[in-house]
Amino acid sequence: MVIDAAALLAVLLDEPGAEIVIPQLRRSVMSAVNVSESCSRGLEQGADISNILGAIASFEIDIASFDLTAARATAELRAPTRSSGISLGDRACLVLGRSRSLPILTGDRRMATAGEALGYDIRLIR
Repeated sequence: MVIDAAALLAVLLDEPGAEIVIPQLRRSVMSAVNVSESCSRGLEQGADISNILGAIASFEIDIASFDLTAARATAELRAPTRSSGISLGDRACLVLGRSRSLPILTGDRRMATAGEALGYDIRLIR
């Protein structure tokens, strides 16, 4: 299962949908882009970055690097998703799901709608 920033933050900030994410964490993967996004958004909400990174480590989430292949595929998703307004992080998450043939767990409705329209396996947590 691919976890996006919204799904991880639901757990870390005890938001709705956390109960769906928690059982998936130990066998999940996240893009390094989404780790950065999680840290940035967590900081905006008053979380400590060390706690966020510590939680990721304790959950043993596999962190996928964002290499040139992923960068290209993410850029190529810009045109077909432009009207949906999804972020670079969302597109990186979609690319990771497709490259690993894994479903994507998210709390972001815009990303879920855009991904489903393009044939991605999206699981919405709320």
